Amino acid sequence: MPPKKSKQPQEVAPTDQKSNAPQETNKDDSQAETKASAAVPAKRKANTKDAPAKAPRRSARGANQLPPDAVKLVNYLLSPASLDSCRPKDEIEHVKDRGDHLRTYSSSTFTPFEELMCAVILSRPISHALGLRSIRTLFNDPHNFTTPKKIRSAGFEPVIKALNEARTQHRQKTAEELIILADAVVDHLGDGEEDVSLEKVRRECGHDWEKEKTMLKTHVKGLGKTGLDIFARRVQASWPNLYPFADQRTLSGLQKLGLPGTAEELKQLLDDHWSELIVEDLKGDQDEKKRRALVQVLERAVGVDLEGNADTVRAEAAPNTG
Repeated sequence: MPPKKSKQPQEVAPTDQKSNAPQETNKDDSQAETKASAAVPAKRKANTKDAPAKAPRRSARGANQLPPDAVKLVNYLLSPASLDSCRPKDEIEHVKDRGDHLRTYSSSTFTPFEELMCAVILSRPISHALGLRSIRTLFNDPHNFTTPKKIRSAGFEPVIKALNEARTQHRQKTAEELIILADAVVDHLGDGEEDVSLEKVRRECGHDWEKEKTMLKTHVKGLGKTGLDIFARRVQASWPNLYPFADQRTLSGLQKLGLPGTAEELKQLLDDHWSELIVEDLKGDQDEKKRRALVQVLERAVGVDLEGNADTVRAEAAPNTG
């Protein structure tokens, strides 16, 4: 389980039990998503010298150990039916009140700039629920802080007002980091106040993720390893050079569902069964659809894990399998 977040002396916000991530040592990366841990079994000697050598045990389910309902499980994660299992309760109620047009981290397609905003927000030591509530509040009416221009034009007070409405924690620091992010995009990472593609980063770094990470971390305050992992996991739908990517926190969620334990194995599963998958609602050509399918499975898996619904999802995905 992720560690409990520390109390902040000047801000009061609801306490949620499920943390989006444990803290890391980097002061600009205080939100770390929990790494999966696996005990390594001690080796035992064979009873006889003629006994065949056993293959080493894998610490995660791989392609050779998938349950027979793996494709059904993937299709379930790709379907709207899985959304409530990966959403905090308050988001479920918010969607019911506002309708399906409400932009949420769980179900909406975001621009690279919006994904970078989300990575900064989710790098804070706050719970899954508070992080997602902050994103919903910022990205929807009446605030709609979705471009550098909108954030810069509004200034600090409206941004912190939106975060106050979200009843989240670390509001002042988060607001400051979002203002700095908007300035960084205009000055270093983008092509003007309206640019949300961050293509300048890709051009200047030659589509090399190691260089892109360095450029982003240099100019985006509050973005450390965890935030970069969150950003890469999501933005690979638009940045093919990252595909396939999955961070360790997300792989833990996949393993609990019985799905492949590496990004490459999950990609191979999608490729092998592509004709069986329900992907009509995903946009783009086939290559982009495959990237978006991988991102959606990853995001739903980690959400299901954070909400503690892995057993429920496995049962609902294939109710007639044992």
